Amino acid sequence: MGERFFDDLETRSGDAREAAQLAALNALLGKRGMDALDSLSDLAKLPVLRKSELSEQQKAEPPFGATPTQNITHVFQSPGPIYEPGRIDGDWFRMGRFLHAAGLGAEDTVQNCFGYHLTPAGHMFESGARAVGARVLPAGTGQTELQVTAARDVGTTAYAGTPDYLKIILEKADEMGVTLQIAKAAVGGGALFPSLRQYYIDRGISCLQCYATADLGNIAYESAAMEGMIIDEGVIVEIVTPGTGDPVAPGEVGEVVVTSLNADYPLLRFATGDLSAIMEGQSPCGRTNTRIKGWMGRADQTTKIKGMFVRPEQVAQLVAHHAEISKARVVASRAGEQDVMTVHIESAGGDRDAYARSVAELLKLKGEVVVVAPGSLPKDGLVIEDQRTYD
Repeated sequence: MGERFFDDLETRSGDAREAAQLAALNALLGKRGMDALDSLSDLAKLPVLRKSELSEQQKAEPPFGATPTQNITHVFQSPGPIYEPGRIDGDWFRMGRFLHAAGLGAEDTVQNCFGYHLTPAGHMFESGARAVGARVLPAGTGQTELQVTAARDVGTTAYAGTPDYLKIILEKADEMGVTLQIAKAAVGGGALFPSLRQYYIDRGISCLQCYATADLGNIAYESAAMEGMIIDEGVIVEIVTPGTGDPVAPGEVGEVVVTSLNADYPLLRFATGDLSAIMEGQSPCGRTNTRIKGWMGRADQTTKIKGMFVRPEQVAQLVAHHAEISKARVVASRAGEQDVMTVHIESAGGDRDAYARSVAELLKLKGEVVVVAPGSLPKDGLVIEDQRTYD
């Protein structure tokens, strides 16, 4: 495709990438007094850090818990509350790589419509814009008529914000009889539906999306190839069975677990709560890092059945309790006006009655147990499926 790259990291070999990431990871582990790992696959031996645990750590040791921080110039707050450190300079959130892939550069004025109040989103995209040399109009959210006026007056050429808000700005511009120069959009923080992307294309606007969080910064991003999302060079991504830290087979759907190699604020095996899957091969754009399929739902499938919460962690305990069980899936349904719990268990044999006793002990509910052959259950990342409707 003849694409220019942000830096040489994007096209390095897999072996070079793994060696560099392993060295960076072991340096972070050494600072914590932890043993070095022999390979990135050894990450699976370390515990997963969940957002609820991070919140509890921060309450015990405010503001950032036990996670070491340095070189911090900003403090942000997310719902919970959870506090995130940050820095506006140096592309601290690694958004420059995404904005470059979206075609933004020194010739652009970016209307940054992410929030600047408490949340890091506005600062994340501003630091990325600085990294590619673009000018920034820190517009924030709301006041759409003023957004249109400002975009016209300063000659905005690029938009940064949630996928749907640009459409609102464009429609307001149409209503006001104003022609805008926006030709590029870098979006995040919500789903970019194909119909919405096509709406922008029809208006002459290229629109690419990233996958980022307040805790981790950029995790993955689209390139012009628009075939999956390329993992950022500053993180290690694993896909694990929800409720566990166990990696799934390549291509299967599971929870996204991210290790950030940011020396200022390293997070080891941080569970995002999102589902995705690894894609085979490399992007046609020439970037060599692994790709994920993008956001595919939430991994926290906690469901109330018969008045009791059933959690993915309990399903994981059930699988671990019997060596011959390879996988399990809880299905919630209704018969008449009553909840029904059916537990599908992949096993080459085993004692169904023993499984039923384990279900009652570990899930705290009795349910029907169905034993199926290994490989029979869907590979969609669901360990708890709610089939109930309330129409």
